[in-house]
Formats: sequence, structure tokens, C-alpha cells
Amino acid sequence: MKWVGMAAVFAAACLAAAGCSRRSEDAGGQGRYITVKGSDTMIQLVSAWAEAFMKVNPGIEVSTTGGGSGTGIAALINGTTDIAAASREIKDDEMKFAAEKAVHPVETTVARDGIAVIVNPQNPVNGLTIEQIRKIYVGQTTNWRQVGGPDEPITVLSRESSSGTYVFFQDHVLGRQDYSPKVRLMPATATIVQSVEDDRWAIGYVGLGYAVEAGGRVKPLEVKANESAPAVTPSEATVRSGEYPIARPLYVYTNGQPTGAVKQFVDFATGSEGQRIVRETGYVPLQ
Repeated sequence: MKWVGMAAVFAAACLAAAGCSRRSEDAGGQGRYITVKGSDTMIQLVSAWAEAFMKVNPGIEVSTTGGGSGTGIAALINGTTDIAAASREIKDDEMKFAAEKAVHPVETTVARDGIAVIVNPQNPVNGLTIEQIRKIYVGQTTNWRQVGGPDEPITVLSRESSSGTYVFFQDHVLGRQDYSPKVRLMPATATIVQSVEDDRWAIGYVGLGYAVEAGGRVKPLEVKANESAPAVTPSEATVRSGEYPIARPLYVYTNGQPTGAVKQFVDFATGSEGQRIVRETGYVPLQ
């Protein structure tokens, strides 16, 4: 998967001095400048969309930043971004806060994603069940020997709590149990990839697109929904078919139904060219 150069996508006005505060001239994105903020899982995809969109719409400037799904949704509610990118659904308390601010978040599904559980290629373990992964992340399993590997302590890596991937993983893999206090929280998905590459006995989870981009630097594990289920490798095909058990939709949120330039961008993302980019960047198209 091609990593999109951030310099080509991040607008100059979105640098630290401006604090990403320059926005469309009209509420709802009627102007010619769009800000997109949120999910780190989606930053490569959103940046690729922005680069391609600006080529066919040279009068519109698109600025993209990450920070996590919660950060993006908070920015939408606070009026500091036009679009929030989120790898999870908006929460009830966020909707309540939005209503207090007279903001009306509208959800659009833009792609699907599988969560790949990754280890170092030198780790002989090739697959785990959901239950084995849960026990690792809640601290009940601490040594690779307990899951058929060598007698080595497990270094457990996770995204920070502002990440939609953190929330999704906690809900769908940990059964809403708390992460072990020994889990190392990483500020970005790329940091997890690098840490797993550097640490032979580390385990982490990342969006499928990151696992595809990393290639042989990390090894995605086969995952079994339970002991009797087949082991499934994360891929576009297995996410689309529903065979891979750790998968989710990806969203963008706008304040009300998108209009103007914001609508153009959302329509581009969900249209044929945008969905081609979804597949090209390692995510799963809607159709």
C-alpha cells in the first residue's frame, strides 16, 4: 500500500500556528476549504482521498489530521473541523454533548476494515483464538508458552483510549473488560507496527491497511472465533465475506447533511474513484 505524502495533503494553514482552525467560510462546508480530523486508522485513506479529490477539484483545499476517532468527533462538536473520521460509531454521551452545542452529527459509512493482530515475523505462533487474544490483553496470559509458543514474556501493545480502534477492540475482543495495566499504550498505529517489528515477542493490533503496507515487517495472525472455528487470515476477501471475526465499518460524521464542498468530498469518497482508493490503500470497499 502506498503511503501518501502528508506534505502534499496537509494545508499550510493547518500547521501548529493555525491550530487547524481555518475552516470553510460557511457552516456546513459551503466554502472552498475542508478540514477532516479523527481516526488514525483512517488517516492514510483520508489523505489519499484528499490528494485525489484536490487534483480533480483544484479550487478546493482539503486538510487532514489524525489524533483518534474521539478527537475528531470532539472537534466536530466544537466546530473546529468540517468532517470527523471515525473507526467507531459515535457514543451516546457524545451525541448528548453535540445536542447541547446545537450540533447534529450525521453518519456516513465510507469503507470497511479488518483489525489485524500482528506479531514479529520471527515469532513461531501463527494463530490465536479470540479468547486467547482476550486473555493476553486483560493480563491473564503473559507468556508465549501459554499459547503454544516459546518460553518468552509477551510485550502487549495497544492504541490509546482516544482511538476508535482501542474502543472497538475492547468491545469486540475483550468483551468490554479493561485492558491490563501492563499493556503499553501507543500514540499512533504506525508506532505499533514499528514496535512489533523491533520486538520479537510483541503483539499488537492495527487496521488492515497498515498490515498490508507493512508487508513482511510484521506477521498478521490467523484468528479463530472459537476453538472449533476455522483459522482465518485478515484480508479484503475474508472481511467482506464476514469470515474474519474482527472487522468493522469506517465512518465520517458531518454536522447535519453535508452540503457544498463537504458534500462533494463525501460523495467522492463513497463514489467509484473513492472506493477504488479504498481498495488500493488496503481497506475494504463498500461494494
